[in-house]
Amino acid sequence: MKSAFAVFRRQPAATTVVLLVLLCGLLAPVLAPYDPAVPHMPDRLQGPSAVYRLGTDEFGRDLLSRLLFGARIAVQAGLIAVGIAMAGGVLVGLLAGYFGGRLDYTLSRLVEGLQAFPVVLLAIVITAILGPSVHHAMLAIGIATIPDFARITRGVVLPTKEQQFVEASRVMGASHARTLRRAIMPSCLPALTVLFSFSIANAILYESGLSFLGLGAQPPQPSWGTMLSSAKSYMFDDPWYTIIVGVTLSATIIALNLVGDAVRETIDPLLGGRT
Repeated sequence: MKSAFAVFRRQPAATTVVLLVLLCGLLAPVLAPYDPAVPHMPDRLQGPSAVYRLGTDEFGRDLLSRLLFGARIAVQAGLIAVGIAMAGGVLVGLLAGYFGGRLDYTLSRLVEGLQAFPVVLLAIVITAILGPSVHHAMLAIGIATIPDFARITRGVVLPTKEQQFVEASRVMGASHARTLRRAIMPSCLPALTVLFSFSIANAILYESGLSFLGLGAQPPQPSWGTMLSSAKSYMFDDPWYTIIVGVTLSATIIALNLVGDAVRETIDPLLGGRT
């Protein structure tokens, strides 16, 4: 809790934006004034007004409602995709760093093989194989991000396993699983927390990119990426459509990155962080 206040103190505006996006995603059914999927063609492409606070899209759907439900997809994409990456990457990093030898060599080569492909390209390939959907996009982003968590975890485990408290755990007869869980894993948490906070922003951006290309959320799902894909056709005639969606996505990504910086500075004493 103390660390959370320290993060808020460092980046109050960014933290507020992140909390608002999270609340909007959780409370979208309550906050949305209209059904985000129901078209109303007589009101298509209307500008912001008292009836439609942020205007309507090309099918007459309320943009505010679609942005709120899009926040829900963004939050889900960020948390689920990074959760998959963290689960797979931490397991690989722990096993490779702790046991070493051939297992380390094999797992490290597999991770390097994944790292050889840009995250977006690998996610596009996986999504194209599995088929376009928001769930497949989350899975693809998670798999493509596993190397980041594996590399960080292995880097922490290698020096940690040589520490005296880990040797003491082994001497006392603790199993490998208990030693990893009780002695080594706590040392990985600070670095993983920082990486987690940055990865959320990347996952949301990747999901929006895949949806923009038609490989993520499918219409009429109100993903920010699909909304931007539709808005680009009206960029000059109805610029507010593109601006509203683009600013929402950009503000969320920037805020998450600023919060990630604050988390890093709070956790890492070398950067002057104080809890």
